[in-house]
Amino acid sequence: MSLIMTASAPNLRAVGEPAERRPQAARPAIRISDLQKSFGALVAIDHVSVDIEPGEFFVIVGPSGCGKTTLLRILAGLETATAGTIETDTPAGSDRPENSMVFQGESIFPWMTVWNNAAYGLRMRNAPAAVIKERVGHYLDATGLTRFADYYPHQLSGGMKQRVSIARAFANDPEILLMDEPFSALDAQNKLLLQEELLRIWDEQKKTVVFITHSVDEAVFLGDRIMVMTAQPGRVKSFVRVPLARPRNLIELQKAPEFGELVHRIWSGLRDEVQRAREQENKDVVPGQRK
Repeated sequence: MSLIMTASAPNLRAVGEPAERRPQAARPAIRISDLQKSFGALVAIDHVSVDIEPGEFFVIVGPSGCGKTTLLRILAGLETATAGTIETDTPAGSDRPENSMVFQGESIFPWMTVWNNAAYGLRMRNAPAAVIKERVGHYLDATGLTRFADYYPHQLSGGMKQRVSIARAFANDPEILLMDEPFSALDAQNKLLLQEELLRIWDEQKKTVVFITHSVDEAVFLGDRIMVMTAQPGRVKSFVRVPLARPRNLIELQKAPEFGELVHRIWSGLRDEVQRAREQENKDVVPGQRK
């Protein structure tokens, strides 16, 4: 097995500088080749290959248990692939960290204030105090958290905690942003607001984003391209490019026939996989026991 992850040191580029605009890339930001992951006899991911473009908002959808989170954890370096390769293309001269991850559940430190949570990655990189002040201040403002900078997580709502996670990830200025169903636990109103905030911040920096969701509507609203995965073992079933113009407004998009057609197309391909995943779960249930 060859797992290639290009590590990098910190980049202290100011927020106000424009994001790098590469010419049409000959190399993808991420190249996943024939990736496989097994846990003993259980095959979680089976021969997954995809190129993800620089600055692309790439979304992965699939039924529960198809290996979406495992794939993201391998990209983050938190899991090791059984076989296959992952190559990441770091621009010449870049010293930014390779990736930052926003988890599904609460991942901020309960003993730290909002400000210190958002500054954590930069401090671990030994960034100068002036850089920390400028970058953290910028992203707390972008996520509407400036007046809560001295609050602790127990004083925040679930949506605000996720905003802290997003501010921390962007403040760290990674090449790649990995997001594992970051809005799944939120109510519909807060989910919509955070989706819009995420797109606004992403449009500012044009990070390469790999985003996992169970929601087809969310995938179409956010994504440039969507990878649909099969039930376990997780394989690539299809790719769907989203040709909808940006910036996007979900309420307006939902009125457009193109949006509905994309959602229907993706769900039509996904429905059989969800059903197959349910059937697999039922086979695993021991009679007389609750699952």
